[in-house]
Amino acid sequence: MTSPLRLESAEGVATLTLDRPERRNSLSLEMLEALEAALASLDADRDVRAVVIAAEGPAFSAGHDLRELQAHRNDADQGRAFYQRTLELCARVMIGVVRLRQPVIAAVEGVATAAGCQLVASCDLAVAGAQARFATPGVNIGLFCSTPAVALSRNVAAKPAMEMLLTGEMVDAEAARAMGLINRVAETGSALAAARALAAQIAARPERVIALGKAAFHRQRGLDLDAAYADATGVMLENMLADEATEGFAAFLDKRPPVWR
Repeated sequence: MTSPLRLESAEGVATLTLDRPERRNSLSLEMLEALEAALASLDADRDVRAVVIAAEGPAFSAGHDLRELQAHRNDADQGRAFYQRTLELCARVMIGVVRLRQPVIAAVEGVATAAGCQLVASCDLAVAGAQARFATPGVNIGLFCSTPAVALSRNVAAKPAMEMLLTGEMVDAEAARAMGLINRVAETGSALAAARALAAQIAARPERVIALGKAAFHRQRGLDLDAAYADATGVMLENMLADEATEGFAAFLDKRPPVWR
């Protein structure tokens, strides 16, 4: 079997493409394992300064592979061990996206549902084609999308997040942008190009500063106000003393473009 995931890099931007269109790019165990390995490799690659996650075919991702999950109901433990393994791996992948050194941008065409929507919400930024749609439809099959809710609730206000989770209804691209699930809506079929352009813009910024800022942003969200400001103050202090800020300040005052090493 070929890998369910394609990886390509150009000019500091890596693109991870989910490549099981015949399975609607479901997050099977194989797909999750491939994603976990790819994220570890990218985190160590100093030449990659931004990452785009895209998908082949008409669906971004339909979430967990229900056929795979259903097959394990015949296990001696009714699938408990396999389900736990899958869910824990999925959580590690989503956390890995958040904690990746580089910013991650989702490029969404078609539907992103359940854990597929969770993957979009876990990315730092998201661009969607005009016909893209999003849902957490677990309630329709007797399974509340509790793990997708973790990522969703960190991007979307409580009431629209709960509406998605409680109704399972599809949300179109414009509504997803309005609620904060995605950043930009592109013409249908051009989400990947738009996401790569955004990634290239970020990749042109000083790599160490972007990595520092991404980590600090996600870290402070889990702190109370006093602790968040204490943490951010420490980060800003170290950043101000770094070579990048020295060059940036001088370039601004000299009215010239900065030269990043």
